[in-house]
Amino acid sequence: MSTIRRWFFLFLLMLVLGGVIFLATWETPPPTRDYEFEIPSDQLPQ
Repeated sequence: MSTIRRWFFLFLLMLVLGGVIFLATWETPPPTRDYEFEIPSDQLPQ
C-alpha cells in the first residue's frame, strides 16, 4: 500500500509541477479587440 501511495503522490506532484511550468512559460496572445462596458449607476455601490 505504501508503494501505491508513493507513486500516486509522485504522479500528483509531477502533474502540479507540469501545470505550473506550463502556465509560467505559456505566451498568451493579446486581446484582439477592446472591451468597453457601460455599468448603470444604480448598480454601483453607494
